[in-house]
Amino acid sequence: MNARFVLLIVMCGWLASACGDDGPGGDIGDSDPTVTSTEQYGEVHSGQYHLGPVDFAESEWHNACAPGGGYRGVLWESTGLGGEYLAGVSNSYNLGGGVCDACILIETGEGQSIVARVVTYGVTNEPGDIDVSPSVYEALNQDEYPRNMTWEFTSCPDTGPLYYEFQTEANVWWTSLWVRNAKVPIVSVEVQSANHPEFVELTRGSDGTLTDGAGFGEGPFTLRITAMDGQVIEEPLDGFETGELIESTQQFQ
Repeated sequence: MNARFVLLIVMCGWLASACGDDGPGGDIGDSDPTVTSTEQYGEVHSGQYHLGPVDFAESEWHNACAPGGGYRGVLWESTGLGGEYLAGVSNSYNLGGGVCDACILIETGEGQSIVARVVTYGVTNEPGDIDVSPSVYEALNQDEYPRNMTWEFTSCPDTGPLYYEFQTEANVWWTSLWVRNAKVPIVSVEVQSANHPEFVELTRGSDGTLTDGAGFGEGPFTLRITAMDGQVIEEPLDGFETGELIESTQQFQ
């Protein structure tokens, strides 16, 4: 694993992710992970990049940022930036699940660069190393060794709106969800609901979930999502169902 790293936020696991549901993915717009004229955030980390396995099929390891059974099939296109461009980082940088679904910019010593989505984390040879999916490896590799590179958090290519994926056991008394496909890494998510007249911050789990141990309660609620660059999205919703995937109309700039 190679690495260039940033502040705090998203990502979990150790390798690939499999499917959950079938169905069309969201509109990924003009997604092009080889275009790297995006914003970067935080510290740059150095190491080597290695060929995974990191994939949606979870061919060897479960992706730490996914539920059991892996990422839902409907999210593959947006999460994979249109081409299964995925990465796993070291446990040193998992940020307690905060790195889940964040995009990172990888730049090699040979001058190759690409943006990939973090879907897992685990043990690496060195803290700065990263594991990458076959498509990322193919884009970067020039038959060099060692495969030196740097990585850091970055904004993602355009892959459509945010998604809210509620856990299969989520209910009004214990509510837990993932915020998927954020263009900018997320630092906090808060809720205002029947149980919380004022905004309260959700607790992040090691798999990237965001949980309210007291539950949202019945009826409408509003999520307030803050990105690493200070952008804030407020999302009013009428309610949710257990295991529901809600497509937003909003996205960070």
